[in-house]
Amino acid sequence: MSQAQAATQEAQEVLYGVDGHIATITLNAPERMNTISGPMLNQLTKRLQEADADPEVRCVILTGAGRAFCAGLDLRAQTQGGGLSIGSSGGVTSTTLDLKNTPPTVLQEMETPTICAVNGGAAGYGMDTALGCDIRIMGRSAKLAAAFCKRGLVPESGGTWYLPRLIGWSKAAELIFTGRTLSADETVAWGLASEVVEDAELMARARAVAGEIAANAPLAVKAAKRMMRMGLNEPFPEHVHHVYLQLLPLMRTEDVKEGMMAFVEKREPKFKGR
Repeated sequence: MSQAQAATQEAQEVLYGVDGHIATITLNAPERMNTISGPMLNQLTKRLQEADADPEVRCVILTGAGRAFCAGLDLRAQTQGGGLSIGSSGGVTSTTLDLKNTPPTVLQEMETPTICAVNGGAAGYGMDTALGCDIRIMGRSAKLAAAFCKRGLVPESGGTWYLPRLIGWSKAAELIFTGRTLSADETVAWGLASEVVEDAELMARARAVAGEIAANAPLAVKAAKRMMRMGLNEPFPEHVHHVYLQLLPLMRTEDVKEGMMAFVEKREPKFKGR
């Protein structure tokens, strides 16, 4: 396969489209349940960064084609040099994996809101990637599988950071230590997802929520996400000060004037992101 053919195949495995201020990124290797190879991981990183850098994109939906969101890392690709390297002794090495430039890290740093529309299974790396999104909406058949310890591993891409913050230490410990798989309804009951919808309605619901987000002032939404993220790791007095510093530039934007005029005139605002 030529370099150009390989690049085309890589791009086809992560689809990207923008419609109405909403970017949709689709993992597109359904024949292997969207397991992530090294080239596919790199393409997903690029697409997430592209969406975050686009001022026209106000919300990102991440989903998968076929019957699974992502069943984890593609172990077969790894043995063939397409993912993590396999050492001569048989042990997995990280020579081809840049942990500072992978989808979970990029998701954590993105200012654009993200929704994971979880269709089918999200296991291992797929679960960590879903946890990296701001909002998770589950299809009825969706599952989160934390099978790391069952494979002699740990959640390597954010799970050990996200889970204690999302559901508390005890529940996080139970999920990680047992390697349990949660059904869609259980993810909502545990506080890991917002809602469950029928599989056929998943993307329509994700787009509806994304549309609500995109209708708001994008600079304010990004600032709110920035403040929420900072608030996870700073004392309350410092946080209040940082919020005030965010408010100062927002108060000078055209969007604030538009929001106030729309309220007075009893109409829907039309925000421009400036």
